[in-house]
Amino acid sequence: MSQINTNVSSLLAQRVLGQNNNTLTKSLERLSTGLRINRGADDPAGLIASEKLRSEKAAIQTAIGNAERADQVINVAEGGLQEINAQLIELQSLIGQSANDAGLSTEEKEANQLQIDSILQTIDSIASQTSFEGTKLLNGNLDFQITGQATTVADFDVNAAKIADGGSRAVNVIVTASAQHAGLFVSAGAAALDTGGATSSFVVEIAGSKGSREFTFASGTTLTSVASAVNTFTDVTGVSAAVSGTGVVLKSTEFGSDQFVSVDVINDGSQAGAVLTLSTTSEDTATPGSATAFASVTNAIRDEGQDVSATINGIAATSRGKVAQINTDFLDVSVELTTAGAQAAGTINAFTITGGGAKFNIGPNVDIGNQVTIGVGNVAARKLGSVDTGFLDELGSGKNSNVVDGDIEAAQKIVNESIDQVSKLRGRLGAFQKNVLGSTIRSLGVALENTSAAESSVRDTDFAAETAELTRSQILVNAATNVLAIANNQPQNVLGLL
Repeated sequence: MSQINTNVSSLLAQRVLGQNNNTLTKSLERLSTGLRINRGADDPAGLIASEKLRSEKAAIQTAIGNAERADQVINVAEGGLQEINAQLIELQSLIGQSANDAGLSTEEKEANQLQIDSILQTIDSIASQTSFEGTKLLNGNLDFQITGQATTVADFDVNAAKIADGGSRAVNVIVTASAQHAGLFVSAGAAALDTGGATSSFVVEIAGSKGSREFTFASGTTLTSVASAVNTFTDVTGVSAAVSGTGVVLKSTEFGSDQFVSVDVINDGSQAGAVLTLSTTSEDTATPGSATAFASVTNAIRDEGQDVSATINGIAATSRGKVAQINTDFLDVSVELTTAGAQAAGTINAFTITGGGAKFNIGPNVDIGNQVTIGVGNVAARKLGSVDTGFLDELGSGKNSNVVDGDIEAAQKIVNESIDQVSKLRGRLGAFQKNVLGSTIRSLGVALENTSAAESSVRDTDFAAETAELTRSQILVNAATNVLAIANNQPQNVLGLL
């Protein structure tokens, strides 16, 4: 180079030094922040991907927190229910003691009644006071809101239902096959038995789902007396009797496939007649051609009941007796039909769910698919029990099922029904915690790990590679600095020409 005004070598050295300084500065920034992408210019596509992954991480972390909070809410409700269950067990003991009528004085019964009244008050207190951050959990506050219950619906339970904000969900039941009692028709051919002799007897064993009983009837016993004798032991056998024409209709007290009626003629006593099955279209009518003569009954003749067959909102229901139930992601409901509703095929607009329930958002997105709901009904004494058995508050002083002068058998049935209801509610809440919340928390934890790893691979600094790049940049900066010094000295050589 023989020019002085323009030092091209110096310009070249300055440009390279500037580039090396930029590279060194970037390496220092990445190593100090721990991030490979500190601004959009570092990697525009990578920035977009990493920000989206960061958003997903935040949503997943919030969902985990929501699920853990839901678990805490259920724990509080479970604690209240556990104590109510203990109170009901104590009630069961007091009723059992009070039933020992001849062994207790009136004063002891009255003392038991005082304890029962106290227990009922305690149950009401727990139901009204159990809360989470001011939200009552067991007083019906978290139950579903229902309108338009059909007259053919005797009872129902809405365990869970997903409903869009401001919306509702109609529950429609289509009965495709009727519920039936188990039943047999015992035909004697006359209004009274005629065994052919004063010393002859007609001996028959009648059995049902609760047990069996052997009956012995003398000649001349009217069918009305036969039915009355059978009905005396209905609580023992689960079979009721009614006179129909020249025979007796025997039917199970309940509907369903777990009910049965069997008749075994132990000694026909020369009594004419036969055992027939009942018609599926009319339970009080014998099926023609199904007769088995008394003398030919060598083994018990048995008939079983039938569960109602139905669909609920287009889903095939599982049934027991007159109760149909479905359990899906969007609807978990049990519907008990009246006898008229369960025995007539057709569509029933059962009721409409307009809102309510405990709703938790346990997914990363805020939509109905990531929400779960569970209904927690009122467990006050006036709500525990059923229409058929009665309600728990009927055990109070002066009520129909008090233990001093009330119906103690009815009282025990009410307590049994109440224990069953509370136990089922606790089981349902436990299943919700274990199978919904627990599995959700675990799966979200895995998703958080994988999302964090993906975000890290895009955005975080690789320290091994970046340290090597730092060392390289430092060497290049030093080299460029030395070269620039040499290039700046080159114009001095031109002076040698002068």
